[in-house]
Amino acid sequence: MATDDQAPWGRVDDDGTVYVREGDGERAVGQYPDATADEALAYYQRKYSELQGQVTLLEQRVKGGAAASDVAKTVRHLREQLVEPSAVGDLQALRDRVAALDSTVGELTQQQSAEARAALAAAVAERTAIVEEAEALAAQDPARAQWKQVTASLDDLFARWQRHQQEGPRLPKGEGNDLWKRFRTARATIDQHRKAFYAELDAAHREARQRKQALAERAEALASQGSEGIPAYRGLLEDWKRAGRAGKKYDDSLWARFKRAGDVLYSAKNEVAARDQEEFQGNLDQKLALLDEAEGILTVTDRAVARDRLTAIQLRWDEIGRVPREQLRAVEDRLRKVESHVRQLDEDHWQKNDPERKARAQGLAGQLQDAIDKLESELRDAEASGDARRVREAREALDARKVWLDAIG
Repeated sequence: MATDDQAPWGRVDDDGTVYVREGDGERAVGQYPDATADEALAYYQRKYSELQGQVTLLEQRVKGGAAASDVAKTVRHLREQLVEPSAVGDLQALRDRVAALDSTVGELTQQQSAEARAALAAAVAERTAIVEEAEALAAQDPARAQWKQVTASLDDLFARWQRHQQEGPRLPKGEGNDLWKRFRTARATIDQHRKAFYAELDAAHREARQRKQALAERAEALASQGSEGIPAYRGLLEDWKRAGRAGKKYDDSLWARFKRAGDVLYSAKNEVAARDQEEFQGNLDQKLALLDEAEGILTVTDRAVARDRLTAIQLRWDEIGRVPREQLRAVEDRLRKVESHVRQLDEDHWQKNDPERKARAQGLAGQLQDAIDKLESELRDAEASGDARRVREAREALDARKVWLDAIG
């Protein structure tokens, strides 16, 4: 059965041959035996849809930024498929779309090349930054470096290097090798410095450990001296502080040993102090009783009696001995008060009985008495005359001379 215009882009003749219309003519694309014309035509239309889907997918990949090389390869494959495909549909439209993609490949190649160069430059910069950080670590003074931090930083840099190498763009072989050599050299320098530092530290620790072991032995040897060994132990303690570190493990155990030796000495001192405290407390009780007796001297005005009583008390005071440290000032202050009273009695006595002073006082007293007699006569005359001003002046002068006379009397 012959058919015409079964579809815009193809037809099926009576023997089941399927044709596709292209330009002004048509081309046989195949047969679909034992089927209706619609079924045969639909089969080759599906072939067209498959081609159309491949073209659409490629267009979407281009928009998504697919690699230009992959796009070019797919374009070549589609162009070959669209030469005389066994399909019914607008084949020229598909060829035009593929041709448009072909022209896009050049632009895409340029764009992606620029992006690749930028990505490569960024990768080189990042890899270089990693190398420079490693070189900065290697340039530190080994004696002042914080090696735990340096080691952690170097491990982090190496992890960044590996991650960048795996995930980043591949660097040109020469440039990549040069950067790796620099990084490897910096890492080797750090390892060398670290080993040297810890070797030197181990040597210092061994030396300090030997010194501290000797100090601990000397401290233990002081045990037989009891509290009298404490000054020597304090000297050993100063040596200990200057001995340096022997490593945490040894420092802790050696210090515990050294401290136990000191505890023995201070324990002996505490025992002596406890005995002394008991004795001193008894002395305190005696001195407090003696102070009560001594303070009775504060009411004595006879210097000789006061001196004799104080001397007797002082002799007994010295025989009693020491008192607890915290009570020393209080009892001493009370005794000083009594001593000050007796000393003042002595001073008063000598001031009154100093021959030169008495002579001076007597001469001055005579002069003052003459002045007083004269002023009293003037005062009587002023009162008789009724001159208030003369009375006031005479009385003030008279009162002043009487005060002076009392002071030296």
